[in-house]
Amino acid sequence: MTLVLDAAAQDLLFREARTANTFTDEPVTDEQMQAIYDLFKYAPTAFNQSPLRIVLVRSEEARERLVSHMAEGNQAKTRTAPLVAILAADNEFHEELPALFPHFPQAKDVFFAERPVRESAAALNASLQSAYFILGIRAAGLAAGPMTGFDAAGIQKEFLDDDHTPLIVVNIGKPGKDAWFPRSPRLSYDQVVQTV
Repeated sequence: MTLVLDAAAQDLLFREARTANTFTDEPVTDEQMQAIYDLFKYAPTAFNQSPLRIVLVRSEEARERLVSHMAEGNQAKTRTAPLVAILAADNEFHEELPALFPHFPQAKDVFFAERPVRESAAALNASLQSAYFILGIRAAGLAAGPMTGFDAAGIQKEFLDDDHTPLIVVNIGKPGKDAWFPRSPRLSYDQVVQTV
C-alpha cells in the first residue's frame, strides 16, 4: 500500500464519495459546520490569503430567495437540502493579509493593490478552499451537492455585495433516497499525467 490513509478513509473522502442529489431531512448543525471549518481552514492558499467566504442558508425565506436564482434542474434539490452554503470569493481579502501573513504584511500593498489582481487571486484561491470544504463535508459523514448552475449576479445582489463573487452553491446533508446518479467515467492516469 502506497497511501498512508486507510482504505475506509480513502473510500469516504474519494472513491465512494458522490455528488448527492437528494437528502434526508436530518438537520446539519452549527456544531458540524464548525467542525468542518476547523478542517478545511488549513487549505493552502497563496500568501495564506484565505479568501473564501460562506453564507449558510437556513431560513425558509432565505431558501426561497436562493432557489429563485438557481437553474431549473437545481431548484428542487436546493429547496429540500437540510443546509445550503453559498461559497464566495472575497475580493477585498488583502485587508486581512497583515494578520494572515505576518512575516510580510506589506504583501497587501506590494502584490494586491489593484482590484483585477485581487479578483483573479481570490477566485483561484477560494476555489481551492472550496474543494477542501467539500472534503470537510465528506469527512463529517455528510454528502455535498456542489452546483454552479445559478444566476451569479442575482445571488450576489441578494446575499452578498460587490466585494464578494459567488463561486459555488453547495447542498449539504445526509444522502436521501436515490441520491446518486450513475458514476461517470474518469480519465486514466496516462491521459492526465506526463513526466518531463
